[in-house]
Amino acid sequence: MRRTLLFALPVLLLAGAGGWLLLDRDPAPVASTAPPASTKITRGTLTETEDVDGTLDFGAATTVVGRLPGMITGLPGEGRTVERGQPLYHVDGLPVLLMYAAAPLFRALRAGDSGADVAAFESNLAALGYTGFTVDDSYTSATASAVRDWQEKLGLPETGVVELGRVVMAPAAIRVGAVKGRLGDNSTGPVLDWTGPTRQVTVKLDVTRQDLATVGDQATVKLPDGATVPGTIAAIGAVATVQPGPPSIVTVDVTVTLAPDVQPKLGAYSSAPVDVTLVADRRDNVLIVPVAALVALAEGGYGLQLLDGGTVRTVAVTTGLFAAGRVEVSGPDVREGLTVGTAA
Repeated sequence: MRRTLLFALPVLLLAGAGGWLLLDRDPAPVASTAPPASTKITRGTLTETEDVDGTLDFGAATTVVGRLPGMITGLPGEGRTVERGQPLYHVDGLPVLLMYAAAPLFRALRAGDSGADVAAFESNLAALGYTGFTVDDSYTSATASAVRDWQEKLGLPETGVVELGRVVMAPAAIRVGAVKGRLGDNSTGPVLDWTGPTRQVTVKLDVTRQDLATVGDQATVKLPDGATVPGTIAAIGAVATVQPGPPSIVTVDVTVTLAPDVQPKLGAYSSAPVDVTLVADRRDNVLIVPVAALVALAEGGYGLQLLDGGTVRTVAVTTGLFAAGRVEVSGPDVREGLTVGTAA
């Protein structure tokens, strides 16, 4: 019996020790395939953008060189807007008027003349309310009569002849830029610069990135104070220029117009550096998930973890455009509204 007790005691001690060891030991962790977070597959538009430098101003300036002999006796203030039929400056006390056309008048106009310049002037005369003539490319006696009425109203000699230099042509209303002449100066030199009346943005775009700009595309302009305003790409220059370096790059001018209702939001800036966000690529009506939802597959490529109740199923997907932390996905097993796992 003593032997039995001696034999049994170590067994009981070991069993007891084993029991205590099992109670003191933490359970082994169990691996989980469930992702830490989830989201849904959505359908929409994915846009990749790129920021470039731009300059906010009133656009390129055009210099008015006086053609009428005499003395400058009146000048506008810088920043003034001048519209069709209004005086731009004065020579010998008489006004030089603004009218709208793509090309300047290159000669005096009188009865018997014909051409596109005649048609342009007659169109302006009619727009100002003068009648009794036909708007065409022929300067008739009826046109001369309407011109005399126009001259009378302006206090000009009533000759029926439009003097060379009496009219300055511009495509539309203008804004007076730098005034170059001074009162008392000879009027046949540079008088003033003009620009368009609304501010726009010019981007000197690297020719290797012309894929970023398409006429009609939308752009976002970030102002120096951090505010943003929408714009539209209106023109892409056809002439490339070399910008000094290092490194030197070849660029084209991209013009971004800003709508009239945006102009008040631009503050007092007449010229300022700005950031312009252009659209590099765009995908419409595609399935989209966060990039964090992608999982690398052992066989290569990417997949998604589809969550259905308590089960997790990994399916392969084809990726498309990556932009702003999201990615375009497609595949036979994915559709809008499905729940997928994402990294925390």
